[in-house]
Amino acid sequence: MKKILVLCTGNSCRSQLAEGYLRYFAGDKAEVYSAGVETHGLNPRAIATMQEDGIDISGHTSNNMDEYHDIDFDYVITVCDNAKERCPFFPSKAQKFHHNFPDPAKATGSETEVMELFRSVREQIKAYSKDFVQQNIG
Repeated sequence: MKKILVLCTGNSCRSQLAEGYLRYFAGDKAEVYSAGVETHGLNPRAIATMQEDGIDISGHTSNNMDEYHDIDFDYVITVCDNAKERCPFFPSKAQKFHHNFPDPAKATGSETEVMELFRSVREQIKAYSKDFVQQNIG
């Protein structure tokens, strides 16, 4: 079974969305974790936007990457440039992947406009996660 770690700045939004979709698409073929270079808590809008797509991430926790140094990951995916820059070396044999997704937690405007950005990023992460599993997990 493959082990995947998704890294972001605060493990509140983008990495949580990716964890949810990678778990969904990989099923029992992978163990998926997410963490941040900091922890900001789980973003309620991330929970809501995933619920709209039928995936419940409300039980996820916001974790620091230091909590996972004892796990030998096969893949480490950074989902924001900040995490890639602040975590250029992860002590494992893991293959590194990077894709910088916009940060919906920084969205401004009306609630409708903010949620539109969350949905847009969700769809980008969903497509990326599906492709990643197809190409790397099988």
